[in-house]
Amino acid sequence: MHVEQTRGGMREAVHGVSAVALSLPTEDDEPCVHLDADGSHRTFWRSSAKPFQLLAMLEALEAAHHSENTPFTVRSLSDEDLAMGASSHSGDAGHLARVRALLARSGHDPSDLQCGPARPLDPTERTRLDRTGDAPSPLHNDCSGKHAFMLLACAARGWSIDDYLAPAHPVQRAVASVLDRVAGPDHPVAIDGCGVPTFWMTVRQMATAFAHLARAMDDPDLDPMLARIGHAMSEHPELTSGQGRLDLAVARRASGPLVGKIGALGVFCIAWPQTRTGIAIKVHSGNEDALAVAIPTIVDTVCPGALRTAPNWPWQSVHNAAGTLVGRRHLVGLSPPLS
Repeated sequence: MHVEQTRGGMREAVHGVSAVALSLPTEDDEPCVHLDADGSHRTFWRSSAKPFQLLAMLEALEAAHHSENTPFTVRSLSDEDLAMGASSHSGDAGHLARVRALLARSGHDPSDLQCGPARPLDPTERTRLDRTGDAPSPLHNDCSGKHAFMLLACAARGWSIDDYLAPAHPVQRAVASVLDRVAGPDHPVAIDGCGVPTFWMTVRQMATAFAHLARAMDDPDLDPMLARIGHAMSEHPELTSGQGRLDLAVARRASGPLVGKIGALGVFCIAWPQTRTGIAIKVHSGNEDALAVAIPTIVDTVCPGALRTAPNWPWQSVHNAAGTLVGRRHLVGLSPPLS
């Protein structure tokens, strides 16, 4: 399966695609696989792991509340807080204010964030920085919400923040434990762009994790905290992403509760609770235009009706600098669902 880009009717580029879609009907049943296009392909999960990294932090907060009578509780966090914790935000003014508020809850400030400064994706904030001459800060990093929750967990549990990025730190061990539970134990690590471990996963493992998320959203009694994360992301996609971004565009096409989480270099994962289905997609070249074309075609095939039609999906067309249509992108080789 691949995305093909044409120009003047002739093939200009080909982007290979791996994808898996599967559902988890109950806690005990084997997964029902709907699509497996090279599900053994391994890649780094990158930011698509964020719902589960956040789940590990919420479980740490809950454990601290029960054992140490800490004021930090999951119940005291809003859905907007959770959406920021699972976000790859654009760094607009609202995003920055929410991350600052999360840091303040644990007595930390932006200087404690170890994600590194990054130029914001939000054009208004970029313009402001250019006008004022201010340098980007770690707050602008699209992973600062995730890091703020890691600091919150450290404060609640009395863990050091000096080395919270390290794989051996309790924060990162908690994340690895959650991944063992939702995706299986085989997930070697490297270092992500924001400094924390990122996970070398099969596409099937990614889809399995998002099927767990979809099932929890459908039946919150199975995993109330994971369900809250999913619904928070579904209801506040403007916080998990930002204006003009692909994952926000996908969320706005959703016909019901749906989580879509982008990861770097062509990774996208979806939870569709209506059928308890998880979908994971990897464009091998990392090309985001190709990813944007693959997503709706795959979702429409395995979860009909999950996305509303969008006749002017902009990524399907190739335009030149003058705005003239010069080519197309389309997905080739998608097999019918397996079941």
